[in-house]
Amino acid sequence: MQNVKHFCKLKGVKPTPACKESGVGTSFLTDIKKGQTPSVSKVQMLASYLGVTTSQLLGEADPQESKNSPDSISAAEAALNEELITRLCQLTPDELARVDAFVQGILTAR
Repeated sequence: MQNVKHFCKLKGVKPTPACKESGVGTSFLTDIKKGQTPSVSKVQMLASYLGVTTSQLLGEADPQESKNSPDSISAAEAALNEELITRLCQLTPDELARVDAFVQGILTAR
């Protein structure tokens, strides 16, 4: 459930509309909250809509990833990323453009 909310936030869509637009139905999340297990096809449909794998959507660890991988991040970094996403979602389009320009300037100056 948390992963659905997380990936919806990244895509910039609320969970209920995402479920409707993906074709899984508006009761998808309610059914999960009630303890019902969704069908594989519905999980695949929502994952496809959100642009993630079913494993990512379900929160399954990738067996190929090691804990020492340079791509892995700590819990603190993950929390910071989540907080930054939350803050970015609150910005207007003009503010987002300014933030993007600022970040691009930092990256260019490396």
